Amino acid sequence: MACFLQRRAAATRRLLLPLPPRPPGLAAARRRSRSALPASLVRWGGLLGGRWVEAPTVFPVQDPASGEELGRVADCGAAEAREAVRAAHGAGAAWGRLPAKERSVRLRRWYELMIENKDELARIITAENGKPLKEARGEILYSASFLEWFAEEARRIYGDVIPASAKDRRILVLKQPVGVAAIITPWNFPSAMITRKVGAALAAGCTVVVKPAEDTPLSALALGELANQAGIPAGVYNVVPCSRQQTSAVGEVLCTDPLVAKISFTGSTATGKILLKHAAGTVKRVSMELGGHAPFIVFDSANVDRAVAGALASKYRNSGQTCVCTNRFLVQKGIHDKFVEKFAKAIERELHVGSGFDENTTQGPLINERAVEKVERHINDAVSQGASIVTGGKRHSLGKNFFEPTLLSNVTTKMLCTQEETFGPLAPVIKFDTEEEAIAIANAADVGLAGYFYSQDPAQIWRVAEQLEVGMVGVNEGIISSVESPFGGVKQSGLGREGSKYGIDEYLEIKYVCIGGL
Repeated sequence: MACFLQRRAAATRRLLLPLPPRPPGLAAARRRSRSALPASLVRWGGLLGGRWVEAPTVFPVQDPASGEELGRVADCGAAEAREAVRAAHGAGAAWGRLPAKERSVRLRRWYELMIENKDELARIITAENGKPLKEARGEILYSASFLEWFAEEARRIYGDVIPASAKDRRILVLKQPVGVAAIITPWNFPSAMITRKVGAALAAGCTVVVKPAEDTPLSALALGELANQAGIPAGVYNVVPCSRQQTSAVGEVLCTDPLVAKISFTGSTATGKILLKHAAGTVKRVSMELGGHAPFIVFDSANVDRAVAGALASKYRNSGQTCVCTNRFLVQKGIHDKFVEKFAKAIERELHVGSGFDENTTQGPLINERAVEKVERHINDAVSQGASIVTGGKRHSLGKNFFEPTLLSNVTTKMLCTQEETFGPLAPVIKFDTEEEAIAIANAADVGLAGYFYSQDPAQIWRVAEQLEVGMVGVNEGIISSVESPFGGVKQSGLGREGSKYGIDEYLEIKYVCIGGL
């Protein structure tokens, strides 16, 4: 089946009309993206019940750097989604009854295979997502760490014994898997967003159906190939790739099928609300990591050089396409000009736009044309209201989906870039006077995923950390994600937590057992 789809994709590529001339750097990128895909891990079909299956139609996967078609993947629909759910349900009883140690061993082997194939997996990410190869390698290590972590947590699902008020009774608390979990993931971290959910689910004894983003299905399918090699039983890990046109139908099946007990979603707040409505009909367990609008506050007491380094890492990782990247910079007036000057110099010195396969690239392309247009819209709106472009501000000369890392000053809270999540390489800076003003601006959003601030005042650190209305706070630190830490937000940024010792609880039910007549 996989060979059939590969031949079909190859035939389709031969029929494509000649493309218009491209910038010289992208010609090499096209050659590298095609040759980067490792045949040992690339699959073009869905993974249902341990089998690679085709669908009636296929959809293209493109390299966002060049627009080159990498291949065509099975375009699964509602029928394939239902089949995947049945496969997961059928495998659930045996997997849930497996001793925790055995589940741990299988997850550990899956982790080991990811590490053994880390370079191949990283090339897949760069080809379909566009992020620099160095970042892709980092994502694979981060992704694999969740399988390692939850392999260990599988053996630490403890129940409880509660003292009873009656002497002839004993009260026990058991923790049991919720059942089939539907896993719906985004394109910006096409590997890590899967393992952070799936690792916890499988450790708890659940089975899963993964619906990856249409832009980046190859990473999910490569993980499926390694899961098979690791001895994960058929039906425990299923993948239903689909096009944008089929997404609504597949999502509805996953959220309404009575055999699905749990939904875990990472994506936009708007989509999350739709999925919640679907899930309400059968009262499913739900955890969601939704939109962010992270503030980054620099107080007068901050170490400016450290703040600039943190700002660079927080804002421009993955070209600004992360849910926890800074969207609004708030800089106190006493340090504002110095920060902006140093930040601009750091951007121009440290950031290099290009194909993700070039080793000196730090900024790859945005995922698609829609993403580029949103960045442009935010910049144009800000400039029309008086903002100043300090550096960047336009599409890069490489063309296609490349955009210059951009810094704006003289920004106000009335501008779109401070009201919406940009999800691109745009850093707007707002000047503020007092701590109270900064906190008020930071907390004005209806979302609250991550927030950052730089200060060397211990009392201020405690005050601001406690008052920021976000689920995660970085104090004098621009990168905060780690496998040991609970990841999640407040307000409309989602429900539940992922990673850490708390992540496995999202896939467990608590059962109370009363034994009487003793």
